[in-house]
Amino acid sequence: MTSVRTTPDTPEVHVPKLVGLMAVDARERARSHGVLLAAPDRPEFHRTVVDYVVRQYPPPGVAIPRGAVVTVWFDFGEGEGGGGAGVREPRVPRPPRGGLERELDRPGDTFEAIR
Repeated sequence: MTSVRTTPDTPEVHVPKLVGLMAVDARERARSHGVLLAAPDRPEFHRTVVDYVVRQYPPPGVAIPRGAVVTVWFDFGEGEGGGGAGVREPRVPRPPRGGLERELDRPGDTFEAIR
């Protein structure tokens, strides 16, 4: 990763990648790149330390004015993930039967294999 040094008089900066960082590290990286952070799902964001950033806006690499706000989230939104690997059975409707039964020709099948 190439690091670009920006001086305080640089009008635009590139948004750093914050996803995957702990809150304390995200704040430090944002500060070093000249942007501010906001976290709508953490009212006490300034005290948050070990929660991990799961989403950010604007995305990394976008040029924004120095001092602009980058919004970060620590929880997944509706339908975005957040685990969901809980109980998966029973599935309704049941999946189609397969295996050997599916491989056999059925008598009277309109698409019966031509021999």
